[in-house]
Amino acid sequence: MTFIKRCPECDSINLTYDEQRGEVICSNCGLVVEEKMVDTGQEMYGKSDSGEKKGRGGAPLSIQKFDKGLTTNVGEISDIYKLEGGATRKFLRLKKWQERVSTSIERNLRLAMAELRRVASFLNLPTVVRDEAARIYNFVLQRGLVRGRSMESVIAACIYSACRSYDIPRTLDEISNASDVERKEIGRTYRFIIRKLGIKVTPSSPKDYISRFGSILHLSPKTLNDALKILKKAETSELTSGRGPAGIAAAALYVAALLNNEKKTQREVADVAGITEVTIRNRYKELLEKLELEEKIKIKEAESRISKGKKKK
Repeated sequence: MTFIKRCPECDSINLTYDEQRGEVICSNCGLVVEEKMVDTGQEMYGKSDSGEKKGRGGAPLSIQKFDKGLTTNVGEISDIYKLEGGATRKFLRLKKWQERVSTSIERNLRLAMAELRRVASFLNLPTVVRDEAARIYNFVLQRGLVRGRSMESVIAACIYSACRSYDIPRTLDEISNASDVERKEIGRTYRFIIRKLGIKVTPSSPKDYISRFGSILHLSPKTLNDALKILKKAETSELTSGRGPAGIAAAALYVAALLNNEKKTQREVADVAGITEVTIRNRYKELLEKLELEEKIKIKEAESRISKGKKKK
């Protein structure tokens, strides 16, 4: 005698099994007759208390690797030479053939992703920005837009585009120093990529640079808040249009530091922002004239001189 499973609600034998959810469902009334355990979670890594390994699936996938971490490599040259004579020759031949059978795209990605990780590490970028830069480079490579351009300039442009997409303030000068590619070349390649791929990037705001520049200059939270207020007034007066966001942000920080008696030289602020002292002076003069801050700064300087005189006495 065979046992046939039936629906306890409508007594139907028309049951279906959903593999994705691990459920036995009645096709007539929709009742979930049975739920089976399905492992849909991520793989576990590390070791248990007993010392046994819990990892089953290897390292996680990563778009920052040319093969997403799926390819099994023969091994490093240093490890191969540690083997015995016959085994060394065998694995050297296997490694050579593995490199020969790889496509040009794979070879390009292997070098490009290594360069991307190096530059991103130098700039201390978060993982989400690195993944976005790797994704953009894959699109560029698949469409054949790398031809005629150096791999380093394309990688730098992809990183700059990813930073702009996630509102991570990094200037072209910073990326140029990290990648050893000229600033003009990065900007030219960046404009070419966003035009060809149709990437919509919002213009960077001076406010994005305030917290990072202020942290490097060791300015107080009040000074940072005052700098944001100055930038807000500058935007209302249309002082930010047509000017570099890093320069405006640096000038606002310089003015706010003077108002709070936190003396910072124009040279210090310019070095942090990656701009010249001339730019700082020009933006500084514009802010004083348009926002009428000159009197406030003179009062603060006078108060500072008076307090220093009292301390000497």
